[in-house]
Amino acid sequence: CPRDGGACPCRVSSVLNRDVKQFGKKHMFDASEETCWNSDQGTCQWVTLDFPRTVKVSQLHIQFQGGFSSRLCMLEGCRAGEELVKISDLYPEDTHAMQISFAAFQVEETVLDKLKITFENSTDFFGRIVVYHLGVLGERL
Repeated sequence: CPRDGGACPCRVSSVLNRDVKQFGKKHMFDASEETCWNSDQGTCQWVTLDFPRTVKVSQLHIQFQGGFSSRLCMLEGCRAGEELVKISDLYPEDTHAMQISFAAFQVEETVLDKLKITFENSTDFFGRIVVYHLGVLGERL
């Protein structure tokens, strides 16, 4: 997603109180320490990223709000026109620290056009997820 506030090729499962101005998906990519995407309550919140070009993913960076993270994240991906397939399960820590995939999550390099991250087990009693930063690193093909 562009950091300049342009169109973001991503979708999210929900936004807290539908307040996209304050809690919308764009805040995961704005590099601000003060803004975030905040999901509404409910189980299995998710984020999908539709890349404009095929990418080879090597790292996933994610920063949750402590107390509003996910104990289990499922990564799925696919090439254009194909169905999503499971890539791996991730087990983030319930912390506010930046977590990097190549160390904490061990994401194998994967070539894809679409990535879906499903937050399956929220640490919040109501199932809310709060993400301050989401970054996918790799190379365009």
